[in-house]
Amino acid sequence: MTGALDGKVAVVTGGSSGIGLAVARELSRLGANVVVTARSAERLEAAVASIPGPAHAVVADITEAATAESLMQQVEQRFGTVDIAVANAGIYLADEFWTNDPNAIDRLVSTNITGVMRTVHAALSSMVPRGTGDVLVTGSVSGTQDIHWEPVYSASKHALHAFVHGVRRQLVGTGVRLGVVGPGVVLNELWSVSEEQDIEQGVAAGTGIRSEDVADAVGYMLTRPRHVTIRDLVILPSNQDI
Repeated sequence: MTGALDGKVAVVTGGSSGIGLAVARELSRLGANVVVTARSAERLEAAVASIPGPAHAVVADITEAATAESLMQQVEQRFGTVDIAVANAGIYLADEFWTNDPNAIDRLVSTNITGVMRTVHAALSSMVPRGTGDVLVTGSVSGTQDIHWEPVYSASKHALHAFVHGVRRQLVGTGVRLGVVGPGVVLNELWSVSEEQDIEQGVAAGTGIRSEDVADAVGYMLTRPRHVTIRDLVILPSNQDI
């Protein structure tokens, strides 16, 4: 499958670590010219240095109103087009709802819902007039059923899944594809797992998957023939009882 995305320009938000960085690496491996965004310039530099092919960093905070539109415009001005947009930026919040800081709830909604919608809106505004393109959103299995230990996060992912399913139907006939990937437990920083030995233990036990496993699924979704749309793909550890 190497080279399946040759000549494509891909934008990945939240791409300095975890799933976003793994996706950026996978799309690069498949031949795409990758633009990676995140809030930290230092982490972005390190991320771009680890991507095998052409990669470019843009410091961006998708919670800011004008960021998504400005980002897509910058990419179009530099590379001529945006062929793939992966709206991956997101944050996590767990525990009993009444113990959550309301400001933390606001930040999560602004990042996980509004920021993603702005990213998708900016991408579609470019793609629909051209009649082609792919947009993929990082959702969660938590968006397909109610997860009681993370109700705010779960609610945000439910919103994204509903959003993707509705907009996808609006896109029928436009030539633009929209889908969502819904991982279960991914052993990365979002779950406070950073040591390779801990990741290996979780993978061996079947209680978690790697960010690279999700990236592989994303690569699969984006390389289907144009007459095929993967609407949503839930990917779980083999022993996650959910």
